[in-house]
Amino acid sequence: MHGPILIALSVAVGTVGWSGNMLALPVAMFFPLLWAKSPTRMVAAGVSAGYFLAASRGLPQGVANFYASDLWPGLLLWIVASLAFVIVHTTPWTDRPGRGKALRYGFAAVLMAVPPFGIVGWAHPITAGGIVFPGWGWAGFGVAAAGLIVMTTRWWPAATSALLGFWLWSAATWTGPGLPEGWRGVDLDTSLEQQRDLLATVKRATGGGARVVVLPESSLGFWTPTIDQLWQTELANSHVTVVAGAAVVERAGYDNVLVAISRGGGRILYHQRMPVPVSMWQPWLGWSGQGGRARAGFFANPVVELGGQRIAPLICYEQLIVWPVLQLMLQRPDMIVAAGNGWWTSGTSIIAIQSASTAAWARLFNLPLVAAFNSQAEE
Repeated sequence: MHGPILIALSVAVGTVGWSGNMLALPVAMFFPLLWAKSPTRMVAAGVSAGYFLAASRGLPQGVANFYASDLWPGLLLWIVASLAFVIVHTTPWTDRPGRGKALRYGFAAVLMAVPPFGIVGWAHPITAGGIVFPGWGWAGFGVAAAGLIVMTTRWWPAATSALLGFWLWSAATWTGPGLPEGWRGVDLDTSLEQQRDLLATVKRATGGGARVVVLPESSLGFWTPTIDQLWQTELANSHVTVVAGAAVVERAGYDNVLVAISRGGGRILYHQRMPVPVSMWQPWLGWSGQGGRARAGFFANPVVELGGQRIAPLICYEQLIVWPVLQLMLQRPDMIVAAGNGWWTSGTSIIAIQSASTAAWARLFNLPLVAAFNSQAEE
């Protein structure tokens, strides 16, 4: 197959697979086939770049929204971020067919799933395993991984037929991840007046019988004793627990966290392990003695307990990469709680992609999912 055709197909795969349509995610599983069919290393680089750039196409607009600037900074970050994906997939590529090519793709896929490359390991095809093999758990993860590897061998027609069969069956019988009893996620418009309207929103949510209400990332702003006391007072006559995003600020920087608040008081429930690189996580500032940016916990406290249940939290960026999810699943949680702050994603499909990715992982491991997002830009 000619190089330009393969590159064009890789762009189509990245665009459709990561469109935000949950049932379209399995299209991404065709990337290994296009990579393996590349006749030269240069074409393999083009295929990798085409797929990744198409899958992450919302980044330039998102960065422009975040920094209130034009598209150029976002375009630069978009191109730079793609280099890791391209390098990881181009370096081990070989034109020799057989087991060696399959092992090399497997090596590249693992590198893009774990740090350091996994920090920018967006659009990983393994995420689609939850759509093709819902409820299969670790067995489904293993079969999906094996399917991706087989796509790089001469048995790719059999792998394609099998994956298509399971995909069509899944699409015909698809049900999304359930909501745990007594839990409710609340999406917010960030034009709300912060604390007063948040309290009113929570009270409306509890009217439906919810015992735990989840609010989006950063919904509480800075977590201070004053905010803690305000919420504790307002919840004094209620049995509800509020799980909400906040920031804990210290001299060296800040932690992006989820807090749990009830009439008995508030506590930090979870520290984000992987903040958004560049915009939030800037380790080079620490190397130069500067502070003020988000800290990364990497492999810290993956599962937390609340009300006798083991909760797997995922804050925003963690929903787009692989290793935070796999670390959580190794701890056998009872549910996934996903919070995001998407005010900066206006005009992109980033929120839809996050939602599809998180739902795919929840269905793979047959776990209930509670999600809450800020989805509108500030006015």
